[in-house]
Amino acid sequence: MAPPPPPRPAMFPTWSTLTAAPHRIPFLAGAGMALASVSWWLLDLTSRYAGGTGLAPDGFVGPVFHAWVMLYGLFPFFIFGFLFTAVPNWLNSGKIARPAYTTTGVLMALGVALTFFLPTSGMVLHLIGWGVGLMTLLRTIVRTPPQDKRHSQLICTALGLGWVGNALFLLWLWTDLAGLLAWAQAMGVWAFLVPVFLTVCHRMVPWFTSRVVPNYVLIRPYGPLLVMLVASLLHGLLEALALARFTWLVDLPLMGIAFWFASRWGIARSFGVRLLAMLHVGFVWSGLAFLLYAADSLARFVHLGWGAGLAPLHALGIGFFTTMLVGMASRVTLGHSGRPLEADSATWWLIWLVQAMAVVRILPDLLPPLQAWSQPCIFLTGLLWLATFGLWAWKYAPAYWRPRLDGKPG
Repeated sequence: MAPPPPPRPAMFPTWSTLTAAPHRIPFLAGAGMALASVSWWLLDLTSRYAGGTGLAPDGFVGPVFHAWVMLYGLFPFFIFGFLFTAVPNWLNSGKIARPAYTTTGVLMALGVALTFFLPTSGMVLHLIGWGVGLMTLLRTIVRTPPQDKRHSQLICTALGLGWVGNALFLLWLWTDLAGLLAWAQAMGVWAFLVPVFLTVCHRMVPWFTSRVVPNYVLIRPYGPLLVMLVASLLHGLLEALALARFTWLVDLPLMGIAFWFASRWGIARSFGVRLLAMLHVGFVWSGLAFLLYAADSLARFVHLGWGAGLAPLHALGIGFFTTMLVGMASRVTLGHSGRPLEADSATWWLIWLVQAMAVVRILPDLLPPLQAWSQPCIFLTGLLWLATFGLWAWKYAPAYWRPRLDGKPG
């Protein structure tokens, strides 16, 4: 009897592979957005420094569009890509359906791309994709049997608040009410990104550590995490109400708990495993950022005449968020492409490029003698960002349109 004929190749093999796992489209779009957003920002800065009007789309000025892109246009791709994989594992539920995660990734990617030219239409499309992703995760939580769902519920709450903040940005674009812009920016940081990253760290950093560090005691109390989340929301509220001189009241507890977690989670023992150490290093930046926010707020409170400028925001956005993004995305990509869960030398050096990027960006704001170098440091930060994500995409992006090396599905 003749052997059966080999299976016919799929009609669209690249698309079939690209949609084989829920993280592939969002991570690929996120890698592209990381490069496009900062390339645009450097060109916009160059135009304005040369006396031009900048490259912002209609209704925006350069810094405001940069804020929207970084808060709502970049990080959500990696957040949804991670959660579509992680939440079903946390809850032992079925996998996210392909149409749901594909629709989310495609609509958000098309929306962000369109925003550079037609901001209103692009933001509406982006919001629809975000809403599809959020509802998909909520259905997963609701349909699973009773269990500890707190991490998933907290993260989905933050995603919902992020959707609201994104919608406020769109409403501001329609109405030009300055108050809406303040709320949209504050919510993007303190009601969305900080809660998401803190909750993911609380869930994953000690768990990953327990898998590779011998004789490790997993410490993951919910009480301190909830205090941090409430403090984050209060910081955002005070910031939106132009009461930044009082945020030290919540920044100091945020800082103290962050450093306590970093110590108890065993950062010193993590450096034996590079892929793990990357996450610990990223989390330490949260404590440093909260420290800078507290110092800036206290200086305002006592009328010191000194301010930290944008250093706290970039310590948070580059030091904390971006380090965690590169660490987590690298780990997910390796684990779901059939590769060993090991950070090679290239990935390890990319993490230190992110650290250099954060230091270069924040020092001119903190040290008055370096303020004359502020503009060159901004450009150098942008070039370091492009180098980091260009190398990261060159190394990891092909895994999103290629089959797994081990032949397994996904």
